[in-house]
Order: sequence, then structure tokens, then C-alpha cells
Amino acid sequence: MEEQQFIEQLIKGNQNSFAKLLDAYQQKVFSTCISFVPNKEDAEDIAQEVFLEVYKSISKFKGDSKLSTWIYKITTNKCLEFIRKKNTKKRSAFMQTIFGNEIPIDKTSYFTEFSHPGILLENKEKAATIFKAINTLPETQRVIFTLAKIDGKSYQEIVEITGKSLASVESVMFRAKKGLQKKLEKFYKKENY
Repeated sequence: MEEQQFIEQLIKGNQNSFAKLLDAYQQKVFSTCISFVPNKEDAEDIAQEVFLEVYKSISKFKGDSKLSTWIYKITTNKCLEFIRKKNTKKRSAFMQTIFGNEIPIDKTSYFTEFSHPGILLENKEKAATIFKAINTLPETQRVIFTLAKIDGKSYQEIVEITGKSLASVESVMFRAKKGLQKKLEKFYKKENY
């Protein structure tokens, strides 16, 4: 079935078409989610939200890009939304403790809940450190680096997902690599002393 016909079936609410969409994209969406949020349960929850959003919004899909690009754009946005909410909760708890409320500071770091299923046990600590470093990058750098290096997207796919120019994607990627290199050098210097 051609993509346009498939989309028309989705818009009509055809359950078989939606089941095919889930089969085709479920693992890919989950992989993208776990790249941004390296905690299996949270990544699964976000993936469910992505498909709910796709189901609710398919009628708004204009066809300016491929369906897969649109789905990845929703996935990236849902992941970033989750991270922002998580960070806002931490800041709120911290501020409440400063001003004397009885809510304790959240001393856990979200990214120590590292449970990325594709990482071998002996590499978990190193991978957790890398994911922590990635998550300290500015948002645009984090998104582009994650899509390229962790999710394996081509620069052209990233251009389509983010709406940025190819030159911009390349420039941001260069800055992200430099930033990560500095952050990881600091970490490994501390670890070796």
C-alpha cells in the first residue's frame, strides 16, 4: 500500500492500519525514546504517548515530510517534554527546601537510573557517564547528537525532523562533540586521580 493511501486509512480510523503502524514503528520509537531517556519504563511510557499523539493527530499530518519523519519529530518532542518536566520537578523541590518547606531535596540524579537494554553490564557505568554528559549539553546539541550518534539518523533525516538547515545541523553537531569531549575529559581526569 502506498504511503498516502496508508495515511488516508489511518485518518479514517482504520484499526488494521494503526496496528500495522505500531508493528512498523514501535521498536524504532522505543529506541529513540531510550536514547533520550535511558530508563526502560519511562521510555516505554513515552513511546505509548507518542502513538497516542499520532493516533489523535494523524488528521493534522500535512504530508510535507514522510510519515516516519513526522513520527520521529513527535517522539523527539515527547522525550524533551519529559526531560523538561523531570528537571522542573527537581528545581521546584530544591527551591522549596531553600525557602523552608519540608519537601526534601531530590538527591537522586535521574540519569543514574540507567537501564538502557542494549548496554552490557560491564559497560553500564561508562555508558551512564556518557548519557549524563550528553544530557548536560544545551537542548539543540543534545537533540542533534542523540539523533545522529545514538539513534543512527543521517544528517538529512535530522534536517527533516528538526527543521534546521544542513549547515546548522553540522555546526551544532560539531559543537556538541567538542562540548562532550571536554565534559568527558574532566570526568576521566577526576576518576584517575
